[in-house]
Amino acid sequence: MSAREWPDLAGRIEGQTHILPVRVYYEDTDFSGIVYHANYLRFAERGRSDFLRVVGISHTELFDGEDPLAFAIHRMEIDFVKPARIDELLEVHTRYTRAGGARLEAEQVIYRQAAGELDPIWRAKVFAAVIDLKGRPRRMPAEVRDALKTYVQPAVQ
Repeated sequence: MSAREWPDLAGRIEGQTHILPVRVYYEDTDFSGIVYHANYLRFAERGRSDFLRVVGISHTELFDGEDPLAFAIHRMEIDFVKPARIDELLEVHTRYTRAGGARLEAEQVIYRQAAGELDPIWRAKVFAAVIDLKGRPRRMPAEVRDALKTYVQPAVQ
């Protein structure tokens, strides 16, 4: 079954933002019951990957193609605003702000769902590069750029 046939698994796009629901499980927390800091990176990675999946970009197809390519994160700016705890419902919001050359940039916010409201608990700016198997930058394939052009919006200053 593809992501398009089962969209709740890969999240959804509203406007130019991809939204991925996440529940905090025991395995996501440290001994205090608070989400371990590195797990926010995992949630964010799922959001970025599922955004690409929903718009028809497959990591596997990029890597298995004639000229194998991958995305590599080269920089992140992160703000840990508030902790998340076991059993809470979160939403990972992802917006791509640049897609061109060898660069792919995103802004992400993780929100806690509480009493019908969204409370921001984590923020990041993510800077990725398209690379080949030797780790050298490569131009983004036209099909990737075209799939994202509808969703890319300028970063909020």
